[in-house]
Amino acid sequence: MLSDLEIALSTPMRPITEIAHALGIEDEELDLYGNYKAKLSDNLIRRVSKTPDGKLVLVTAITPTPAGEGKTTTTVGLGQSLNALGHRAIVVLREPSLGPVFGIKGGAAGGGYAQVLPMEDINLHFTGDLHAVAAANNLISAIIDNHLHQGNSLRIDTRRIVWKRCLDMNDRALRHTVVGLGGKADGIPREDGFNITVASEIMAVLCLAEDLSDLRERISRIVVADNADGHPVTVADLKAAGAVTALLREALKPNLIQTTANTPALMHGGPFANIAHGCNSLRATKLALKLGDIVVTEAGFGADLGAEKFFDIKCRMGAIKPDAVVIVASVRALKHHGGVPKTQYGQENVAAVTAGFANLNAHIDNIARFGLPSLVAINRFPTDTEAELEEVIRLCREAGARAALSEVFTKGSEGGLELANALIDMMDTQAPDFRLLYPDESPLVEKIRTIASEIYGAADVAFSVPAAREIARIEQLGYGHLPICMAKTQYSFSDDPTKTGRPTGFTLQVREIRLSAGAGFVVAITGDIMTMPGLPKSPAAERIDIDGEGNIIGLF
Repeated sequence: MLSDLEIALSTPMRPITEIAHALGIEDEELDLYGNYKAKLSDNLIRRVSKTPDGKLVLVTAITPTPAGEGKTTTTVGLGQSLNALGHRAIVVLREPSLGPVFGIKGGAAGGGYAQVLPMEDINLHFTGDLHAVAAANNLISAIIDNHLHQGNSLRIDTRRIVWKRCLDMNDRALRHTVVGLGGKADGIPREDGFNITVASEIMAVLCLAEDLSDLRERISRIVVADNADGHPVTVADLKAAGAVTALLREALKPNLIQTTANTPALMHGGPFANIAHGCNSLRATKLALKLGDIVVTEAGFGADLGAEKFFDIKCRMGAIKPDAVVIVASVRALKHHGGVPKTQYGQENVAAVTAGFANLNAHIDNIARFGLPSLVAINRFPTDTEAELEEVIRLCREAGARAALSEVFTKGSEGGLELANALIDMMDTQAPDFRLLYPDESPLVEKIRTIASEIYGAADVAFSVPAAREIARIEQLGYGHLPICMAKTQYSFSDDPTKTGRPTGFTLQVREIRLSAGAGFVVAITGDIMTMPGLPKSPAAERIDIDGEGNIIGLF
């Protein structure tokens, strides 16, 4: 089979204006970025604001494994298959970060014959949204350090500056830095550090803002430091909100692209789900609901991270309600959770599939907690045997979930027809009763405990002394009503990535609490999770190049 990049480059694309016209979008509502990419204007969003919403389908997955589950591929393929059946479906995705592209995970454009295009542009600079986020973030940092240099009239406590610089790259050497060295003219020396851009609060703010006015208001209330009296210092105090918003004006507009089957797709925003809230922008999702009959979107990593945050953060803030959930799984991923090493994924092992199903079952149970019907998409691989596939379907049925095979990677739209038909039937016969996991008024500690016990299966939660102290302080400042954004390893329900399957009896370790007042949530950092990843021993960057004609090669 051809590589993802070869498939992408050999697939005929339609001009993006044709994709837009099929959705009822006028030329003047498009800001073109070449022939195959466009931003969608505020005028379009206002024009369709009274249009009834379509149905919203969330695609999530079991706990990730080294095998890869194919969540984005399934999302894209499902949208294509729904369109092939005559539905007006739109795919809505996050933008890839350059960190994983050049690191170990790869891009986020799908794969095989279920990709979004132009794949090489999307996985690299795209329309510049992530660069705008980094520039906006770092403008705040520059203003903070300039304020210190110019006399510090706000009396900022340099030991309590919580705002970090950012870079959209995996670079462990930047986690802890010192700035202001060199002499009096070069600023005030202090400790600093970098987050990866997709972990920046600016990214979260961009993805949760309703419009430009809301974006500016959220930026204004971002807390960057404490003053000498222990009171918060905000971006508004720095008089920087206007300039930061100006940098993000174009980035706030959703991006329109297409899939390998010319299905329309909106791609906008890109917060990670293990260290941020893991969903594409609220603006893109809401706009897609006005333009399509069925919107297929995804949330990052497993349902314990991405789906929980999609429900408890994004749906809460945006007042949107999903109609159904698709949980992506694979036989080889179940084998992994059943204790099988990666080298033996291709060998038939029904017993390991049965054992590993405990992980998938936990995700099915969790989706039910939110009052939503779930459909398991079994992402089929050539090494899967009929006995193994039949076992997965049987176990799903016993767990109260439907299951359907998906072969969109190799067959495109045709390979997802069984999945699409099962989804339509489920939405026609099972009405959602969507509910949030916890109310706004619950104390922050109780919100964290609820997520840990009901979603992760933890027996207890332990808070470090600094974390407990910060929770008390945040509640005293009046932010106790905010939802929780858990920062946790994606490889386990616990905070220990080696505990696969469905671990029980563990204590979740909360070591740090961060207030994201602009985004509107409180981040609870668990275990060894890092907000600036590092590159692996053999990064993907070593295999990416250009040929003599300037074409990109080695990009998946």
